[in-house]
Amino acid sequence: MEPPPELEIALQETPVEVLFNKSYVAVYDSERTVREIAPDFSELLCVETHGAIVTAPGDDVDFVSRFFAPDVGINEDPVTGYAHTILVPYWAQRLGKRRLRARQVSARGGELVCEDRGVRVGISGQAVLYLEGSVHLP
Repeated sequence: MEPPPELEIALQETPVEVLFNKSYVAVYDSERTVREIAPDFSELLCVETHGAIVTAPGDDVDFVSRFFAPDVGINEDPVTGYAHTILVPYWAQRLGKRRLRARQVSARGGELVCEDRGVRVGISGQAVLYLEGSVHLP
């Protein structure tokens, strides 16, 4: 699709392809481009969307990505399952494989093993417990 002008202004980099599925997906041709994107978050707030996912083929994984969602108070999510539920079917079809290795290249970053299961996406990886609590309902 033709991206809204505000998206390209916010990402400060012209994608080779743009898709939309609740969030914009901007596809680039190199991992380096995705790593170097420095979004203008105030401009990204002007784009009517849940967020912006940027992605490219990876140098040593199947694909890399980053996810920006300033409209919900998260300028950049370090590692997000939501974005991968959109990206996995795209990359599985593009690469012709169901199991994929992915890396979210945010500052904290993370590696994921993903599987396109048709109507579902399997995602696994390492995680660190950072908060524990309980909820009491009346």
